[in-house]
Amino acid sequence: MILKTTPYHLLTICTFILFSCTSKDVTNKTIERTKTNINLNWMYLENDTENISEALNTNNWKNINLPHSWNSLDATDLEPGYRRSGSWYKKTIDISLTPNTIYELYFEGVNITSKIYVNGNKIGTHIGGYIGFTFDISNALKNGENEIIVRADNSYDPEIIPSQKSDFFIFGGITRDVWLQTKPKTHLANLKYITPNVSNEKANLEGTVDVVNANNTSKIKASLIDADGKTVTEKEFSVADNSAKINFKNIENPKLWDTENPNLYTIEVSLVDKNEITTDKISDKVGFRWFEFKEYGAFFLNGKRLLLRGTHRHEEHAGVGAAMSNEQHRADMELIKEMGTNFVRLAHYPQDPEVYKACDELGLLVWDELPWCRGGVGNDNWKKNTKNMLTEIINQNYNRPSVIIWSLGNEMYWLPDFENGGDIKEMNSFLSEINDLSHKLDPTRKTAIRKYYEGADIVDVFSPSIWSGWYSGSYKSYQKAIDQYKKEYKSFLHAEYGGSSHLGRHTENPITGEGKIQADGWEEAIVQTDVANIAQIGDWSENYIVDLFDWHLRISENDSTFVGNIQWAFKDFGTPLRPENAIPYMNQKGLVDRDGNKKDAFYVFKSYWSKDPFTYIESHTWTERQGPKGLARDISVYSNCTEVELSLNGKSLGTKTRNTKQFPAAGLNWSLQFKDGENTLVSKGKTTDGKIVSDKLIVNYRYTKNGKAKGLKLSYTNLENGNYLVTAIAHDSKGLRCLDYEDRVYFQCLSGGQTMKSLGTPTGSESIQMANGKASIEVKRNTQNKPLKMMVLNQNFKGTYLTIE
Repeated sequence: MILKTTPYHLLTICTFILFSCTSKDVTNKTIERTKTNINLNWMYLENDTENISEALNTNNWKNINLPHSWNSLDATDLEPGYRRSGSWYKKTIDISLTPNTIYELYFEGVNITSKIYVNGNKIGTHIGGYIGFTFDISNALKNGENEIIVRADNSYDPEIIPSQKSDFFIFGGITRDVWLQTKPKTHLANLKYITPNVSNEKANLEGTVDVVNANNTSKIKASLIDADGKTVTEKEFSVADNSAKINFKNIENPKLWDTENPNLYTIEVSLVDKNEITTDKISDKVGFRWFEFKEYGAFFLNGKRLLLRGTHRHEEHAGVGAAMSNEQHRADMELIKEMGTNFVRLAHYPQDPEVYKACDELGLLVWDELPWCRGGVGNDNWKKNTKNMLTEIINQNYNRPSVIIWSLGNEMYWLPDFENGGDIKEMNSFLSEINDLSHKLDPTRKTAIRKYYEGADIVDVFSPSIWSGWYSGSYKSYQKAIDQYKKEYKSFLHAEYGGSSHLGRHTENPITGEGKIQADGWEEAIVQTDVANIAQIGDWSENYIVDLFDWHLRISENDSTFVGNIQWAFKDFGTPLRPENAIPYMNQKGLVDRDGNKKDAFYVFKSYWSKDPFTYIESHTWTERQGPKGLARDISVYSNCTEVELSLNGKSLGTKTRNTKQFPAAGLNWSLQFKDGENTLVSKGKTTDGKIVSDKLIVNYRYTKNGKAKGLKLSYTNLENGNYLVTAIAHDSKGLRCLDYEDRVYFQCLSGGQTMKSLGTPTGSESIQMANGKASIEVKRNTQNKPLKMMVLNQNFKGTYLTIE
């Protein structure tokens, strides 16, 4: 096959793999597989018509590259709702056809349903936006130019999961990579393997592979190759009934796959003809490991107890929504691993192939989830679609050593989409059906659900809902909750805990671990007020959420019989249900913001989980503070070092030893008094091998309390990318910054540029609540010949202006 393209395409993202083999019989040429990325230079039409002729006769197509979503910005803009409809994509490719070759289109994901056409011929349809699929397009192709057309649709459809009532956006579009693949007519397919009877001394591998259009003279050669390229073992296997069984026994001293040393082998499978010529070859990665959930006990990986230290991930990023690049996917997973995480729940749907590849390579255990999220049980067509999705999920990730759990759903009973959709008997009947299907398709892994108590005994692993200190109760009730559930469920793994925090928002008096609002130091603490639901009236400060996570980790890290817990969620993500949040339409429970910027809570987890030595003074986004003269403040340092010394303005405040049974900050907490003006804090951590790491923070402290806000002031700084960061400060009548002002403000660029809006980040929304009397937005200038004019306002302050010449 020859695919004509430009040199630019080849130098950027086009991956074109072409092999050649020689043979004494020149007429018996081997046809090698190719896999070509075709993301570049598509045309896009935002038109809901279902008629392909009407779409093709429309003139307003525009150039785009994949991945792409029409909801990348409109999901998180300030208007309620987001586009739920259909759109069209098309691309022309020039192909020189080769005889006896199969041509395929492989889509990694199209949301949420799709129809595929080649040269006007309908090739097929696919239901389910988070799962890859492949179509054979050989019979529709011609020599020369060929037109690929795709209709994607994310319209409301109660027969397709996830439910529209879920707390996340269902982004429409071709949201993942697209590939043109070729393979010989007689070829290998569906390589699947298991690794039974693994130990430190020996391991077995058992697998199957299909031979499509097989002939009686073919055989299989299989090799297992280690990470250094050394062939560990190789064998030949016969082909019978269009398939072959692969069996490697007694592999000696296997290098096991675990979360700290994710050792991977490669299995290569070749199809060989009677002349010993390789006519096709495929490969995959292999990880030797075994795991066990002890009944009413802990989790074990490769025979050793492993505390599952987990987080959750939604597939989206600022500015692109779900249409993330592979580099962005990989960056997310590397940041998760940097924190010391060993487990990730992919919520609430299967994710991009790059994510599973990263988990295999980085050593992250995976809870992979069927997107049965809310909506109850549906009609027969709903059941068919759901079972098909589960089958596709298991088949596409069957060989991934990182995957240990197939989750069958989350909060499935909630907000039924169909009449009687919440009926417990019907729910349990279908849950049992797909639980059996999962075990039939893959008997080696566990099944799970979260927050459907009536089905807890059906699956292997269950997570109840525990949000201590957020939706109810106080975070200091966490031990009581897990003690109860450990006795109640055979395999109890706690998924989802945490709360929201607005990056840069701080308070001198966070809500206590007993769920009480305390005085801020300026007046006597006569009465402390109880808080029934912190999520509704909490301060959303980084200080409170740091304490909440610190307490949860103190409990989980010191409980020898606990399986582990999974924090919700790693990164802020969009939601259609929360327009009133500090950043509209954003779920801000992340440890990093939607652009990957770390909040203080990230370092709390890193202090418990990571082995890379560090210290972090709480908080680098809290450099302006106030309080009465003579009032002591507590300063926490989050670190994984055994000893940490803290100094203030060049004077040591002493060295403390880290102890995870102490709170807060595992005992790395000092009481000190700031002077009026600039204060310099320095922490120095010492590791067990004597290595020193340090952190520095400058705090501007004042003894004067600001008065009531009287106005907003605008200023700007230059960013490295050439844009401006325009900042609004709330001030009182004396010009003091109002550190207690949290009202919402609205930015607008009046002329000369455009705001970087609808990004769902602390500097990427035109509407945002202030954090300690401060809010910012990034602005791009359109031309240097015209001044850039900005405005900020809210109900209290009708308009403040800034001109940048």
